[in-house]
Amino acid sequence: QVELVESGGGLVQAGGSLRLSCAASGRTFSNYAMGWFRQAPGREREFVAGISRSGGSTSYTDSVKGRFTISRDNDRNTVYLQMNSLKPEDTAVYYCAARRSSSARIVIGREEYGYWGQGTQVTVSS
Repeated sequence: QVELVESGGGLVQAGGSLRLSCAASGRTFSNYAMGWFRQAPGREREFVAGISRSGGSTSYTDSVKGRFTISRDNDRNTVYLQMNSLKPEDTAVYYCAARRSSSARIVIGREEYGYWGQGTQVTVSS
């Protein structure tokens, strides 16, 4: 129903910044709440940030609050994750995900998201 393609990952030094983008296909992008998840080697994929359909509500995992900002541009079918003050602990593959949503509620369970991008690697060096 929706296809997601991430970009913007790379190698950055601690304290640096990256902006991830997730381009979505389709005409119904605004019907989907969007999220960013990350997965480090040997660990389960975990929620990082979420945004409601209109962008009016956002949510973040505690470890990234104050450093990461999720946003979306429904006219461009794109969701972003601005990552500032990056730490080595942020190193992971980052995935964008989409779920059908009928409210502004943001959920953090990965099982709630039915569509996933391929992931983009973020590596933060010390």
